[in-house]
Amino acid sequence: MLESRQAARPSATASRPDSWRIVAAAMFVCGWGGNQFTPLLLMYRRLGGYSALSVDAFLGAYVVGLVPGLLLAGPVSDRRGRRPVLVAGTVASAVASLVLCFGGQSAWAIYAGRLITGVAVGIAMAVGSSWVKELSTESDSGLAARRAALCQTAGFGLGAGVAGVVAQWGPWPMVTPYAAHILLTVAIPALLLRVPETRPPLPDATGSLRGLLAGLVADLRVPAPARRRFRLVVLPMAPWVFGAAGLAYAVMPQLVGSRVGHWGLAYATGLTVLTLGMGAAAQPVAKRLQGGARNRTGRAPVAAMTVMVLGATLCAANAVLLSPWLAAVTAAILGAGYGVAVVSGLLDIQRMAGADDLAGLTGVYYTLAYAGFLLPTVLATLSTWLSYPVMLTAVAAAALICLVLVVTGTRVTAPTPPTQS
Repeated sequence: MLESRQAARPSATASRPDSWRIVAAAMFVCGWGGNQFTPLLLMYRRLGGYSALSVDAFLGAYVVGLVPGLLLAGPVSDRRGRRPVLVAGTVASAVASLVLCFGGQSAWAIYAGRLITGVAVGIAMAVGSSWVKELSTESDSGLAARRAALCQTAGFGLGAGVAGVVAQWGPWPMVTPYAAHILLTVAIPALLLRVPETRPPLPDATGSLRGLLAGLVADLRVPAPARRRFRLVVLPMAPWVFGAAGLAYAVMPQLVGSRVGHWGLAYATGLTVLTLGMGAAAQPVAKRLQGGARNRTGRAPVAAMTVMVLGATLCAANAVLLSPWLAAVTAAILGAGYGVAVVSGLLDIQRMAGADDLAGLTGVYYTLAYAGFLLPTVLATLSTWLSYPVMLTAVAAAALICLVLVVTGTRVTAPTPPTQS
């Protein structure tokens, strides 16, 4: 099946060695747009008068947009090409900031803006990660995964940092952060038009709707040789990628908000930048722990989940202590776990996927990862009946169970090379 699809596909345009940088820039600005909202949660509570549940629901709207962006954009780009899909995602990121810029006083406008933002980030993660890999010509098989993860993480971190600083000390705090993102993004779609296409459209890509849907579903399937590894290692680890981020810079700032006074926005911004900065710093560790083609030890998922358990346990302890300093330590630990987990999972997916389903499986992986970002919303909803110390203790217990599953999975499976049939 794979050979016939490859034979039917026209040859791709040769790429320049630095073409991946423009794609990485698109991932960066989409990540910036995706996370610029996070440190502003306290601002929306204080200036907009929204409840804790409402602002956490704004985060949930982002995840709702991510799901179709991740699951559909990858397979569509596998069949119709990377360039048009990523251009559309980058334009959507700017449009989302426009909506948020002019609709900050309306809850519906915020929901709409966050939904569109989620779609844009989903496209950038699924399509951008795959395009960077295909444009990277170096022999280091893990370099492309680190490039993609690092650019996205840098966008997440700097977007949150700049937005938080501007909102804390700049004019028009509900407008200026989004205007900065729009200015940063406006030239990227035109630059993407200059990047060589690595997945020219399949001849049957314009066929019947039924055939197209069948092709999209096929692109989302995990290859049979890799399914056991996927179930035992990737599946229990993936939700903790952004589950850790949600705990660090969505839950912790609200828990200790009363201890930091009017510095709450700056503090939340600092936690976000600290978490993602540690994530970026830890990402090279994942490649060394995961091993190369001849030494596939699979230690990176175990290391990532061990750090997650420690971070979740400290979250539970700080729900009682309410210490801003312990929250910062916890954010750094969870950030390190995030960095190792996101790269090790992406490396596993790139080893599992064939050429024609790389973006589709990348989308599946990131969908599972972003499911964890719903954790703050779930906790806020349950807080009517349960205290945060109780809930976060349960979260730590769940992380421990997932660690046991990952340890078991890495012992009985090995990273699987791409399928060829």
